[in-house]
Amino acid sequence: MTLPAADLQDGELELTGRIATASNGTFLAQLDGVSVVYKPVAGERPLWDFPDGDLASREFAAYLVSETLGWHVVPRTWLRDGPRGVGMVQLWQDIDPEQDAVDLVASDAVPDTGWRRVFDGTDNGNRSVALIHEDSPALRRMAVFDIVVNNADRKGAHVLAMADGRRYGVDHGLTFHVEHKLRTVLWGWRGEDLTVDELNGVECVRSSLAGDLGEALTGLITEQEIVAVAERCDRLTSEGKFPSPHGRTPPMPWPLF
Repeated sequence: MTLPAADLQDGELELTGRIATASNGTFLAQLDGVSVVYKPVAGERPLWDFPDGDLASREFAAYLVSETLGWHVVPRTWLRDGPRGVGMVQLWQDIDPEQDAVDLVASDAVPDTGWRRVFDGTDNGNRSVALIHEDSPALRRMAVFDIVVNNADRKGAHVLAMADGRRYGVDHGLTFHVEHKLRTVLWGWRGEDLTVDELNGVECVRSSLAGDLGEALTGLITEQEIVAVAERCDRLTSEGKFPSPHGRTPPMPWPLF
C-alpha cells in the first residue's frame, strides 16, 4: 500500500512497539494501516562527534541523496510530527529471513563466487572467521551511496535483504560529517573501478547540489556539509575508483552487526 503525500504528513501515527536494540528512541508505528519506523528527535542520545538533535534531519537528507542517485537505496523517509514530537518516519520493510547480504563465516567456507571477502579474524572461540558480503550491483550502489554521504555506521544489520533481490540501507543518522568518517562493512570493492552507471549517479548528485537537491538539503545539514558532499563527489569522479580505508577513522563500525 502506498500512501498519498498528504497522508504521510497528516495521517494519524499510532505507536505499536519499540525497537529495544536501537541506541536511540526508535518505535514501530502504524500510519493509516501502513507499518513505519518512527524516530523522534527527543529520543536522540547526544554524540561526542555529531551535533545534538539533528539525526532525524540527516536521515531525511540521506533519503534525498538516494533518490537523486536514482538507486532507491533508502526506503521512503520523511520528517513529521508524531506522538513524541517531530522526528523521522520511514516505511517499514519486511526482509527475507533466508537471505543475508553481509555475513560472518568460517574462513575456509567463503563461497568461490558471488561474494567478497572483507577481512579475516578470530571469533570469541578463537576460530578463524571471515567477514563477507555479496557481490551484487545493488550492494555496490549502496557502497557508493555510503561514500557520498560519508556514512559512519554501515553495519551488517543496516543492510536489508528483500525477497525480490532489492537491498535497502537504513539507519543514516551518522552521515554528512565534514570530516572523513566512513565506517562500513562494504569494503569488498576497494581499489576497483566504478562503473559508468555509478559514476553517472555521483555526477547527478554533484550537479543537483546547485539546484533542487542543494535547496532541499539546506536546513537539514550545514552549508559546510553540503560543500563536503560536493567535494566527495568530485573526488569519486576524478579517481573513478572505490576508495580504500585511510586516515585515523576506524574503517568499520563496531559492533559489525
